[in-house]
Amino acid sequence: MPAPAPPSTGALVVRAELPRPVDVALTLQPLQRGPYDPCHRRDGQAVWRTSRLASGPVTYRLVQDGPRGVRCHAWGAGAEELSAHLPALLGAEDDPTGFRPEHPSLAEAHRRLPALRIPRTGRVLEALVPAILEQRVHSVAAFASWRRLVTWFGDVAPGPAPEGMRVPPAAETWRRVPSWEFHRANVDPGRARTVVSCARLADRLERLVDLAPAEAQRKLRSIPGVGVWTAAEVAQRAFGDADALSVGDYHLATIVGWSLLGAPLDDAGMVKYLEPLRPHRYRAVRLIMATGGAGRVPRRGPRTPITDHRGR
Repeated sequence: MPAPAPPSTGALVVRAELPRPVDVALTLQPLQRGPYDPCHRRDGQAVWRTSRLASGPVTYRLVQDGPRGVRCHAWGAGAEELSAHLPALLGAEDDPTGFRPEHPSLAEAHRRLPALRIPRTGRVLEALVPAILEQRVHSVAAFASWRRLVTWFGDVAPGPAPEGMRVPPAAETWRRVPSWEFHRANVDPGRARTVVSCARLADRLERLVDLAPAEAQRKLRSIPGVGVWTAAEVAQRAFGDADALSVGDYHLATIVGWSLLGAPLDDAGMVKYLEPLRPHRYRAVRLIMATGGAGRVPRRGPRTPITDHRGR
């Protein structure tokens, strides 16, 4: 059953036809920061998202319209800019040519999910801030911190967005968030300082989308507090880099190992094993995760602790 149409009053309505099949929900899933992300919602078959573009805030609603088509309703000052960038956001620039994995599980996942694309948002700070919040902490805690900060300091989403949706804070807002508000959101001083420092460099950071992904990542890693893992997380989303491998992730190497070898790997082993898949290593990871990779890891050993910094 098609998703019901939203009120179109004041909306910019466009339809994008992509060069390859696209699964909207699956393609955009990595952009969601936890199940209660105030910037990303699922409503039946529709995906609602918010963003802060150079031209202003935008709310947009995406619905599948055929194997390669997507219909978009957009509201807010950034609607025109969003519509122009819509194909890239949906993975139109993602080219899987040359990705021919030899491992049977990967080959089968690639065959089963031909419409999984790597999106390119073009918004660096929007990818960078939540990645910083996710450094060295349990994802549950990081998602909660992101939800609190965006709800407290973001703008109400324009248009008929689902209740509770917010537009991510502007760079100048992130720069002014007091240390005690980060503390109240369960963000330690080190991550808070990195967020504020990156917000001060926002204009320079947004221009990184014009560089080759490898060079853009190198420049990201030159910022104190932004390492290999964080830069890769940004590259996957903002740059649409199908090769950006999140080395240093607490779980990823283990998941890749159990999914492809039936035994855990460490980071060095994962990098070595996936080397033949360049420049599609992140694509391989997405396929592993989208076909239940995390569920292949045996449930044993201690879980990552959820640290509450507010009591310190």
